[in-house]
Amino acid sequence: MPSEQGHRLYVKGRHLSFQRSKHALTPNTSLVKIEGVDDTKAAKFYLGKKVAFVYRAKREVRGSNIRVIWGKVTRPHGNSGVVRAKFRNNLPPPSPSALPSALCSTPPTSKRILCVVFSGRFPSSHRRSVRQGKVDGTSRC
Repeated sequence: MPSEQGHRLYVKGRHLSFQRSKHALTPNTSLVKIEGVDDTKAAKFYLGKKVAFVYRAKREVRGSNIRVIWGKVTRPHGNSGVVRAKFRNNLPPPSPSALPSALCSTPPTSKRILCVVFSGRFPSSHRRSVRQGKVDGTSRC
């Protein structure tokens, strides 16, 4: 029985960094920490799922300043529930304000949001409405 608020079809996550080695950085593979995922077994559920990097831009395009970069979860990374994801365009580097800091007394604020979408495919009309910011509050990232 659905509640009045509806069902949420996504889970929030954070862009931690890019995949890296001791010296090199690989910007085409991003490391994403998904809320509520703490081990490799739980991370395997998200393999192949769509990921949307949602952010607000200054300039308005087609009536909205909300932009989306789509990607896909490719594999788990380590044992703590972090996953690797590849996006159509490389993501911008994580801003310092998005990362928690022990020195800051104020909570970090970032205009960038990352969602992991459960459903494999949405109709194109839904993708268009997400881009334009016209999705209702229950399923909006």
